[in-house]
Amino acid sequence: MRADLHLHSTYSDGVYSPDEVCRLAKANGVELLSITDHDTMAGHSVKIEAAKKYGLKYLVGWEISAYADLEKVHVLGYGCVLDERYEAFLSARKAASLARAEESVKKFRAIGIPVSMEDINRQRSDLTAPIHTMHISRAVSKYLDIPPGEVYAQYLNVGKPANSNLGRPSPKEAIECIHELGGIAVLAHPGRITMTFLERENLIEELISYGLDGIESYYTTHTEEETAYFLALAKKRGLLTTGGSDTHVQDTRTVIGTPAFYAGEELLKRVPIFD
Repeated sequence: MRADLHLHSTYSDGVYSPDEVCRLAKANGVELLSITDHDTMAGHSVKIEAAKKYGLKYLVGWEISAYADLEKVHVLGYGCVLDERYEAFLSARKAASLARAEESVKKFRAIGIPVSMEDINRQRSDLTAPIHTMHISRAVSKYLDIPPGEVYAQYLNVGKPANSNLGRPSPKEAIECIHELGGIAVLAHPGRITMTFLERENLIEELISYGLDGIESYYTTHTEEETAYFLALAKKRGLLTTGGSDTHVQDTRTVIGTPAFYAGEELLKRVPIFD
């Protein structure tokens, strides 16, 4: 079953509504998808209905924006339930994202870029979900007339003048939360982790000790060599393999359903699938 298990919608920092994500997925030959918005499962019923509309199978998912010190170590959660524990975690993420946004606004204003929280909120389709860095990037791009990606690279990335890392959960906290909610935890885009090879291997082993269930071996920017390596590592350590495009908007680099990933029986047995 061809699957894309890493997609974003307007419920976080994606450009497309769930309906549009599902329409494009269907057009691209995807049979199973998961819309994994950042730090939220908001709109899950809307997403399930959109998938049903286009004859797709759907897996409830989200992506927790975890950090190990200053290193992005995002964790995908699949098959989680939305109960009071999720609501408590979501509340903490919303409060932390607001604190980060306010700190970044202060830093931007200190260097002469008069972005405001009102500007940022105008970039958000769902005000109940956490604020994402890309919302800030899009707001600032209106002042600087440069693409949001360049705003992030020049101002919001780690070590840049408007960066804020307040209140980020650790990978361990992310894995524990996902497991408490009955889901499986998968390391997102490991090829994007900027550690040395040995540091990354040690990190993955540490995550396995916390109960990591799988690795996103198939990913848009993974090379053939990286994909083969992560597949072999998953097999060696008894982990599930997943794949996703991480599409926020389709362009020359990112296409829903690419790279081609076919969900295996072991994965499908571990998570509830909505038809």
